[in-house]
Amino acid sequence: MAGPASEAPTASPRRSSAPGKVGNIVFRGISTGAGFVILLVLALVALFLLYRSWDTITADDQRIADLTFTRGETFWPYVLPLIFGTVLFSVIALVIAVPLSVSIALFISHYAPRRMAQVLGYLIDLLAAIPSVLYGMWGFLWLEPAMRPFFVWISDATNWLNGFAPWRYTLGYITTPLFGEASTPARVALMAGVVLAIMILPIVTATIREVFLQTPRLHEEASLALGATRWEMIRQAVFPFGRSGIISASMLGLGRALGETMAVLMIVSPGFRINFNILQAGQHQAIAPNIANTFGEGSAQDDGLGGSVLIATGLVLFVITFGVNLAARWIIARRAEFSGAN
Repeated sequence: MAGPASEAPTASPRRSSAPGKVGNIVFRGISTGAGFVILLVLALVALFLLYRSWDTITADDQRIADLTFTRGETFWPYVLPLIFGTVLFSVIALVIAVPLSVSIALFISHYAPRRMAQVLGYLIDLLAAIPSVLYGMWGFLWLEPAMRPFFVWISDATNWLNGFAPWRYTLGYITTPLFGEASTPARVALMAGVVLAIMILPIVTATIREVFLQTPRLHEEASLALGATRWEMIRQAVFPFGRSGIISASMLGLGRALGETMAVLMIVSPGFRINFNILQAGQHQAIAPNIANTFGEGSAQDDGLGGSVLIATGLVLFVITFGVNLAARWIIARRAEFSGAN
């Protein structure tokens, strides 16, 4: 006689849908939509700049030269010194900020005690939130007088190089000596580069710190187990793992330095020459500060052609920034490919 245990179990009703299926579809749709929104905004910005610059692209050179703020130059002779100043300020900032950021991030992630590392991490994050205009005020009112003797010392130490005739030439608006006498007050390219370096230092440091903290623990322990010192372990495990992160952080800082307006506008005594002497005032200007300084008065000139010229310089800055970021992504992808192949 069959007992209850011999009865066939009843099949449970099949679920109409897998758990979380609707949520996955919604999340995928939101993520995809956000990606398309970013691309759409980028395309709209590019189209807006191109549309508003069209009058400049199709204008007669003499009309552009007749505008008061172009100083009698056509478009490219007007914008080339601005491109030079933009790149010069940003390169100086990167040269100063990236080694400091790597050192600070390495100290926080691998050398500092836990409590000190937490406090330093919070301070770095807070520095990233300070508005650029405050950096400009601080740089102009305090840092510039403090660094003026150092700039004079650099000028005196390199003055002997001016005796070499091949380093000195003048070609139109391109003027060099490579080194020269320091201006007082030091409203010069080097001062702008120092302030920009301090501005981008927090964001670059925070990014590199997070990358260093993601280094696989097993890689570090394996290196130490083979007899490496802490510094050798960092060279063998941390730096190779974090190389792409360092490049990404540097490009992130470079993007902010290229587009910085207020700090540079408050510090640099503007000039429109291609001059490699970073200690001389009245020689350099960047694209973004020039737009901010000129747009109010120049935008209405010649039935709006002045505004079109300034927006066209903004289009040039957009192309430079976009190109820098594309180059950075290409370098990171190539390194990732190389690492995967090895």
